Formats: sequence, structure tokens, C-alpha cells
Amino acid sequence: MITNIGIYDRIFRLLVGITLLTAYHLQPNLEWATIGLVPFATAFFGWCPAYAAFGLRTCRRAVSQRPELG
Repeated sequence: MITNIGIYDRIFRLLVGITLLTAYHLQPNLEWATIGLVPFATAFFGWCPAYAAFGLRTCRRAVSQRPELG
């Protein structure tokens, strides 16, 4: 798994996930609020399967650490 979520995207997903999970704990009959696990988990792992399926990235690409030859 290669990270495909940038820092701002991760922060946004974390806030949305925490908000939805908090809504679930405040009013447990809101089953849809458990959807908050999805953005929370993707923020935690830094990888989104939907981004991977469509080839999207919101993070910077890693720069090669190999020295240039020539």
C-alpha cells in the first residue's frame, strides 16, 4: 500500500470521521453515523481504495534517493 492521501486530505477526513462518530455516540439511533469509520480509517492508514482505483493522489510523490549517474 502506497500512501495516496496528502496531509490536508488526511486532516479533513479525520475531522469528518470524528464528527460522524461523535454524532453516533450522542444519538445511537443514527446508524448512518457509523459511516464515520471509513474516513477515519483512510486518514489513519493514509490510503484510499477509491483514489487507488481511479489513480488519484493528493500527496507529493516521493523523490528518489538514488544519486544521479553520469
